[in-house]
Amino acid sequence: MTDDDRTTTPLRRRTRRRQATLHGDEVAFWDSAPVEGLVDERDGELVLLIHGIAGSAHTWSPLLAQMARRRDRRRFVAPDLLGHGSSSAPWADYSLGGYATGLRDLLVSLGYQRATIVGHSLGGGIAQQFAFQFPQHTARLVLIDSGGLGREVSPALRAATLPAAEWVLPVIAGAGVVGAARRLVAGAGRRVSRRFSPSTWESGRAFASLADPIHRRAFVHTARSVIDSGGQRVRATSRLDLAADLPLLVAWGTADTLIPVAHGRRAHELAPGSELALFEGAGHFPHCDQPVAFAERLLRFLAEHPPATLDTADFAGRIAEHTDLR
Repeated sequence: MTDDDRTTTPLRRRTRRRQATLHGDEVAFWDSAPVEGLVDERDGELVLLIHGIAGSAHTWSPLLAQMARRRDRRRFVAPDLLGHGSSSAPWADYSLGGYATGLRDLLVSLGYQRATIVGHSLGGGIAQQFAFQFPQHTARLVLIDSGGLGREVSPALRAATLPAAEWVLPVIAGAGVVGAARRLVAGAGRRVSRRFSPSTWESGRAFASLADPIHRRAFVHTARSVIDSGGQRVRATSRLDLAADLPLLVAWGTADTLIPVAHGRRAHELAPGSELALFEGAGHFPHCDQPVAFAERLLRFLAEHPPATLDTADFAGRIAEHTDLR
């Protein structure tokens, strides 16, 4: 085998569906890692992929497929958040901090002390919370069409926080409605189906998950923890400068109709040294709409920025510098 062959021939990767029991709750996750030359599963960096509200680890399938075509030695782990996908949906803390703590527990349970945290939509808000809450466990931060960076959000998400949501959602997202929509799309044929972008399909998949009353309950709890009738009520823009030493990539689809691209541009301006990647024409799921371009941009970012080592004492000192005590 020539040097060129070793550069272009994909590594053999193993992607498995796995399950972990953390504090009595079942957490399902996809685990994708190269198997060639690995002595231990912890050989190499870990990239933690966090999906958005009403979504699941399935949203990362196009990215994981791209990793299988490349010679990248990193391990990618994509969990279903509690209340989503195949994970448990207990009566629990569905706040950003609660999710961040659960992901920290999964990270250390896998034998890692640090990871690159990649978050999409609500997952972006969780990723930011993770970095602020556990700087010692954060190597890099990637925010994709992220929540938590501005007030504006789509009316549909705002409506989910209204007092009557528990009674309205079973009507508009019940099993009968979702089933009828699926039959309509299936009956339309491939020609019509191809007109829908991957972002549209992913949004439809998220909506379909609400037909399950357990997932619907978790969705309402999660939405109300970060959104009210006026829009997003949590924001990280005032703290982004705390992550000045943390490699940060802000990625956005320019045609996102759920969270405006202006949020991404503003976050890039507020975070010293950050990078901004705009995917022209992509919707709310640029990693699905343009998986090849997204994978190339992500891997270039990872290659150009070594993992950061943030000390909790230094981070605390930085917070103190931003505090005016009177």
